[in-house]
Amino acid sequence: MRKTVTATVLAAAALMPQLLQLPHLPRAAAAVAAPGLGQCATGELCLWEKGDFRGTRRTHELAGLDIESCVPLPPGTSAQALANRTGRPVTTYQSEECAETGEFETYPGGGTWVPQSPYRVRAFKVWES
Repeated sequence: MRKTVTATVLAAAALMPQLLQLPHLPRAAAAVAAPGLGQCATGELCLWEKGDFRGTRRTHELAGLDIESCVPLPPGTSAQALANRTGRPVTTYQSEECAETGEFETYPGGGTWVPQSPYRVRAFKVWES
């Protein structure tokens, strides 16, 4: 089921720009049909404290990350939504130590927006392409 949900989220995120540009769809209908995507620049991994890209946003630039190293979020914090614009796959973890005994999921880096993670993200790894 998790792979199906992830595939659905990825497909919806990929279609958002096209949906918003359809000439036959009024702007009001497009706004209702597509939730707002969080702002995240190219080369960044953005994590939001709350679902639907709300709350505090933490931004991690690819230039400042150690590839294939576990990066825990600050103690006592977690993320519920994310956008991966690093150009590389990113795995998010429920565990603060990137342990695979808890939930984890890998998201492609070409522009993935996830409005609601299936678990609280407490750490991540950026992978070599």
